[in-house]
Amino acid sequence: MKAWKAEMFLLMMTFIWGGTFLFTKIGLQFTSPSLYVIIRYTIALTICLIIFGKNLKLLNKQIFISGIVLGLFLGGGFLLQTLGLKYTTVSKSAFITGVSVVLTPIVFWFIEKRKISYWQISGVIIVTIGLWLFTQPEFDNINLGDFLTLLSTFFWAFYITYMDVFTKGKSDFKETSLIVIFQFVAALPLAIIFFIIFESQNVKLEITDGLLYSLLYNAILASFFLTIIHTSVQRYTTPVKAALIFSLEPVVASYLAYLFMNEIMNTIEFLGAAVLMFGILLSETGEYFYIKIFPNKFK
Repeated sequence: MKAWKAEMFLLMMTFIWGGTFLFTKIGLQFTSPSLYVIIRYTIALTICLIIFGKNLKLLNKQIFISGIVLGLFLGGGFLLQTLGLKYTTVSKSAFITGVSVVLTPIVFWFIEKRKISYWQISGVIIVTIGLWLFTQPEFDNINLGDFLTLLSTFFWAFYITYMDVFTKGKSDFKETSLIVIFQFVAALPLAIIFFIIFESQNVKLEITDGLLYSLLYNAILASFFLTIIHTSVQRYTTPVKAALIFSLEPVVASYLAYLFMNEIMNTIEFLGAAVLMFGILLSETGEYFYIKIFPNKFK
């Protein structure tokens, strides 16, 4: 697969992930964060086993370890992010989560010892500025939610980087499906342990249409479907480019909130979104246009 096609898939994922914020906020009205994650991943794992369980006969040590490591980062990141959202504001959560676009190049270099292009570094800096303008976070009072969300960004950065480590060079979809299964196998116990320790004494679960719609979107579309796609296509691009594309998530979430929840975007937010998208375009096309404009420098 060409890199640009893989990046189009990642962009599609970002639009769907942008919708998870709305549906998660709806779902958390009727249940606690860790119980919500438990139900979400149980549904996703069940679907995986029904569709891909027959591939378990191909399981080997490498696939098992790949899935478990990715699942621990996936589960830890999502659990911390969901819990953090209870204690902090939407804008702060969106900005702090976007910090993974800064951490990913560092983790990528540390783990894989591969050089990052100047265009990607420039893109990361510009995207960070765009995120700041877009979310306009106020850090007068740092709280528990901010700290938990910041921790989640480390999980996301390692998740994106190790996705590259474990899937680069693989093309067998059956192996990919097993890696996805064991991601959910690893992520689910994290949520269960957290629930038992922190939330089992005060269980909240109201079965409503809102909760069901929230879980259908997040479990089937955002977890099952997108984890399959992510595990299948990220290998064709770099973790840094993937992180830059994923940084569009808060923009998508806010636009959906504008469409469906009548939330207003101000001029600074539009400017931030434009700067953010420019940073992504620079990282993707900067080198190409530089060569076109100054061809003599590359002869």
